[in-house]
Amino acid sequence: MTRHVLEIDDLSGEEIACVLDNAEDAARPPILAGRTVGLYFEKPSLRTRHSSETAVVELGGHPVTFRKDEAGAGSRETLGDIARVLSGYHAVLGARVFGHEILEELAAGSSIPVVNLLSDRAHPCQALADLLTMRQEWGDLDGRTVAWIGDFNNVARSLSLAMARCGMRLQVSSPTGYGPTDEDIEHMVTAGHDGAPLVTDRPAEAVAGADAVHTDIWASMGQEEQADARHRAFEGFQVDDRVMAAAPSHAVFMHCLPAHRGEEVAASVADGPQSRIFPQAHNRLHAFRGLLRFLLEADA
Repeated sequence: MTRHVLEIDDLSGEEIACVLDNAEDAARPPILAGRTVGLYFEKPSLRTRHSSETAVVELGGHPVTFRKDEAGAGSRETLGDIARVLSGYHAVLGARVFGHEILEELAAGSSIPVVNLLSDRAHPCQALADLLTMRQEWGDLDGRTVAWIGDFNNVARSLSLAMARCGMRLQVSSPTGYGPTDEDIEHMVTAGHDGAPLVTDRPAEAVAGADAVHTDIWASMGQEEQADARHRAFEGFQVDDRVMAAAPSHAVFMHCLPAHRGEEVAASVADGPQSRIFPQAHNRLHAFRGLLRFLLEADA
């Protein structure tokens, strides 16, 4: 059966561990030798495009990147037809899209693995890179506590499910209306989280006892018209030196980037000694390489 990864809990905890092991082992045979991977982008990208294309090359393959206007997705041609055509060319299809339903349509028509490179609902590749970064920091993920400060967005949603799969605890601080929904919490518990996570409107409470403190920008791509309202709502939710001081001294700071210094994070934190944002960004490459190897071996 073809494996798709549209959200991180499409993988079990054991499978996530396998992906992370693959990510740290770059010396294995080039499983994509003589093969191609299709990479579909509706949104512009820095880390996703460079990490995914480079991962394909490192596995011996050739990336074929294309945009929505080139494919005519949903206008000139149905997504189902596009998926069926591309299944005859490529070993894997990755897609960075606005609406998550696009991924679901591609997966429904595809006979090759489809990977979510980002959607409005989820960002599983970022979650894998985050787990890899934290595992490199601590050696083991089980029992660790992570604080998420700010908007409980697609990145936070995938990270929370990945943590649930790996036996980690979550503590969230968001303004009213921007935290996890009841559905999000139910999904976490189903994925393996030990009860409902701590949810508070006080960042200092969320970071207490945390091994890592994560945040993201307040207005993501596609939310530009909400930027002013969001900046007002998130006042007081910046991860600054005061917030980091409320966490244990060993806590690391993480951010999926791009970072807006002076907004969701203080420059002194983003560029300070506790920051792991650039190893985290570099791990996007290694995590995607590990995921590709896992999917190709599972689909063999």
